[in-house]
Amino acid sequence: MTVRFATQSEINNWNQHIIANPDGGNMFASYEFAMQKETGGYKAYFIFIDNLAITVLEKNAPTLGKFWYLPKGPEVTSTDELFTTLELLKPFAKKRSVFGIRVESELSLNNRKAIEDYGLIKSNPIIPNPSTITLDISDSLEDILTSLPQKGRYAIKRAERDGVTVKEVPSTDENCKLMYDLLTETAQGQFGIRGYEYFRTFWQRFEKTGLGQLFFAYYDDKIVAGAYAVTLGHKSTYKDGASIRKRTAYGASHLLQWHVIKWAKTNGSTLHDFCGSPPANQINNPSHRHYGIGLFKTAFNKTVTDYIGCYDYIINPKKYQIWVKFGEKVARRLHYYKNHDSYY
Repeated sequence: MTVRFATQSEINNWNQHIIANPDGGNMFASYEFAMQKETGGYKAYFIFIDNLAITVLEKNAPTLGKFWYLPKGPEVTSTDELFTTLELLKPFAKKRSVFGIRVESELSLNNRKAIEDYGLIKSNPIIPNPSTITLDISDSLEDILTSLPQKGRYAIKRAERDGVTVKEVPSTDENCKLMYDLLTETAQGQFGIRGYEYFRTFWQRFEKTGLGQLFFAYYDDKIVAGAYAVTLGHKSTYKDGASIRKRTAYGASHLLQWHVIKWAKTNGSTLHDFCGSPPANQINNPSHRHYGIGLFKTAFNKTVTDYIGCYDYIINPKKYQIWVKFGEKVARRLHYYKNHDSYY
């Protein structure tokens, strides 16, 4: 098996190579996502191990070397494939002064023991869906709606009856600012968010290539909720969602999500990812900081999918230990001081 950098021609068609991976591809491994992450200090590389396409985001760690992060990668479907891929990638990365590789394959949490027995080290998640809720949208819209939990069906129909409307809107600077203000309001006390420029460039970048769409829900001619979704291959992702604090229309966010699902299905998606929830063993815990998020998303599917999350594959143990104990902390603080944004 050969390990090599992709040619420029292959990079120009990168998303199709990602979609051809064993797991069907992921928007977080897309060319657009890699370019977006370069705005935050990463250097993107595109690598093939035979036909397996791997998106690599590199951080430079002065005096130590390079640290590689594979967003949602390698995109394999078994631990055997994961271990083989890492063993092949190791000498290739080592020649380029890489001391560690952070992987994030969407393998089931049931594989945790095998992964840790192999020697991978658990790390903090970067993409916020180590646990998530997905929905099969391959059936007809009528059948999908009928199969939703009763709470979800009721919320959608109630919002329609009460006059909530949903529109697909362009990601203009004005609309991006409206969406970001909603997101800021929603995030208070729930989760941290990046700065406005990161979101604006993200939303506009994915829309420009036809992969992303911004949505607003209106009640009494006022915006009450917003969503941004992305499709890649047969998968769609509910990337960002927000709503006003004071609920003026019951079910507005549910109806908004229903329109996102209809848009995703029209654009070829058969599996919709709500992109993040409490883990399965915490989904009914009201004290969990993301309980409200889980409550909303379980109105569409009550089953939580737990992935393995992030793990580090060590290439140079000595340098990796220095990175974990000191280097990463310093790098994160300096990056935030300089950019007021997340290091990863």
